[in-house]
Amino acid sequence: MKILTAVITCSFFLVRFVCASSLQEENKAIARRAFEEILSAGRFELAEQLYAKDFVNHGIHRNASLEEDQAALKGWHEAFPDVSIVPEKLIAEGDLVTIYWIARGTNTGTGNGLPATGKKAELAGITIWRIVNGKIKEEWSAFDQLSMMQQLGLLPQKTSGASETEATDKKKE
Repeated sequence: MKILTAVITCSFFLVRFVCASSLQEENKAIARRAFEEILSAGRFELAEQLYAKDFVNHGIHRNASLEEDQAALKGWHEAFPDVSIVPEKLIAEGDLVTIYWIARGTNTGTGNGLPATGKKAELAGITIWRIVNGKIKEEWSAFDQLSMMQQLGLLPQKTSGASETEATDKKKE
């Protein structure tokens, strides 16, 4: 009886592990598809297939609905018509997928309040999506806006002065 109980328990954990791995792989596939087809290629009509109707993008100061989120994304595509947003690393755990991504593009249009500078920009960001029943339900994102603004010439570059290492070395002396 003890052996039977042990086998059933082990089987239960194995099935749970296999199902969890399968769900995580499915969620990563949804994330990849969203990056490739919507975020990078601008196929906004696919948002209904990949995002939940009650999607929320959690911002630092306020949340955004799916409509607001997609409008902002369209604004980035207007500002950078040739944008390419590539998911570099995907990590899935439970219903969460974390994506480290790199965006590259040339700012030849206006959108999201940016003037057209004609300059190229490259920036990195991290997005965390909660995926429920095959749809993206929640988002938390951050990206290097300062670097982007500097690359576009809209903010000054870091002034050349003593580096942090030099400043630390002087304190030690």
